[in-house]
Amino acid sequence: LNLNAIADNFDTSRPAISKHIKILSECGLVKIRKEGWELYCDPQLKNLQKVVTWAEKYKSFWQEKIDKPDGLLLKNSKTK
Repeated sequence: LNLNAIADNFDTSRPAISKHIKILSECGLVKIRKEGWELYCDPQLKNLQKVVTWAEKYKSFWQEKIDKPDGLLLKNSKTK
C-alpha cells in the first residue's frame, strides 16, 4: 500500500502514521519504495518472523506474570 492508503485505515494523523512507518522501516520490518510521487510500504515478513521468534522466548514468562494476579484474586475471594 502507499502511505496515504495505510493512513486511511487509522484514526490518527498522517504525520503520526509516517513516524510509525519510519520506525518500522528502521527496524527492517517494512521497506519503503518510491514509484513516481508515491511511497509504498512492502512488509518484510522474514524480519517479522524474527520478532515472533524473539517474543516467543518470553511468552511463558509474561503469561505467568499476567495470570498470577488473577489467581491471587480468586484465592483471596474464596477465603473471605
